[in-house]
Amino acid sequence: MTRTISAQTLLTRELLERRRPGYSLEAPFYLSDTVLQADMEHIFGKHWLFVAVEPQIPEPGDYVAIEFGSKSILIVRDDDMGVRAFHNVCRHRGSRLCESHQGQLGNIVCPYHQWTYDLTGKLIHAKHMGADFDPSEMGLKTVHVRTLSGLIFICLADDPPEDFEQMAAEMTPYLAPHRLQDCKVAAQVDIIEDCNWKLTMENNRECYHCVANHPELTISLYEFGFGYQPSAENAAEQQRFIDITNAACERWESMGLPSAEIERLDDRITGYRTQRLPIDRAGQSQTMNTEVASKKLLADFTDPALGGLSFWTQPNSWHHFMSDHIVSFSVLPISATKTLVRTTWCVHKDAVEGVDYTVENLTAVWNATNAQDRRLVEESQIGIATGAYQPGPYSPYTEGLVEKFCNWYVNRLNAHSR
Repeated sequence: MTRTISAQTLLTRELLERRRPGYSLEAPFYLSDTVLQADMEHIFGKHWLFVAVEPQIPEPGDYVAIEFGSKSILIVRDDDMGVRAFHNVCRHRGSRLCESHQGQLGNIVCPYHQWTYDLTGKLIHAKHMGADFDPSEMGLKTVHVRTLSGLIFICLADDPPEDFEQMAAEMTPYLAPHRLQDCKVAAQVDIIEDCNWKLTMENNRECYHCVANHPELTISLYEFGFGYQPSAENAAEQQRFIDITNAACERWESMGLPSAEIERLDDRITGYRTQRLPIDRAGQSQTMNTEVASKKLLADFTDPALGGLSFWTQPNSWHHFMSDHIVSFSVLPISATKTLVRTTWCVHKDAVEGVDYTVENLTAVWNATNAQDRRLVEESQIGIATGAYQPGPYSPYTEGLVEKFCNWYVNRLNAHSR
């Protein structure tokens, strides 16, 4: 029997076979609707995606609706304080159940014909359906959901990658001391970038561009903290950073705060990386003066100078955990050339706005940085679309983590497109 190979599979295979290690991806990876279809099926359809933080749904009935591509997913806090995820689609005739990005529900009621579901997804009310209708067979379609120290991940696959459990075991000691579950959302900002989602992620995975483009961010972040490899050009500065980092990590480890780098970006299905790094100058937080943005510290911390714990996950997130606040980023494709970047800032649930913190100060660094990155990735998208673009070489000193992102992406597409 002859097997028909789709145009999507043929194009994807050709591009993957031509991929040159150490170089950026070919233009169709950033422009093609066909490649986006492969991304939605094999990357966003089969892997664990970061979508929200638990403080977004603190009480029973609280929900957030996550939209990406053609997908719409409800994340709901149930009456037992569990976190559940469902396709945001009524089982009757397919209406979207919740239009708003977030809100509060008693039950989940379809606006079309008022089919009603409880917070476990069970259908509890449907008028005029006849004696033979069995409501037990018409509950909402569930989505796999896991929480990791307050971070919410979903997976659309029937059989999600099992190595999430391994990541959770390794990361919980790093994340749990910050007690994200005991925080509240102080601010959330969505921006739409006119670029492919991979450009957004690649830009995040390097700081080659930081000094020239991010004056606000580099007040607090050392240039050498994110994947830099030793080079003769900056040997003395790099050694100084290594010495500062080693001394700080020794102190943090003695306080029960794991700090050593774990790098699993391209050798696991559920790829990730973490490391606690020192903050420059006052050394407290990612703010314009590097002092804490919130006087009410997280958890039971008493020392504000706990550095910044960075946590990156493939394919779509990065996070910074500090003594006083946590900032999380989720990247979700809208189309081949449009991407949603959602940034969420959390502070201690008892912190008082205007007393302990101001939203303006809390968000200043990353609002500025996000705007600058938006310009950079959109200019890259424009250049790639001109026809003059061809893949260029990554710097072996500053872009190794971009290469790891591309390796992970290419390996996962290869695994599913055969």
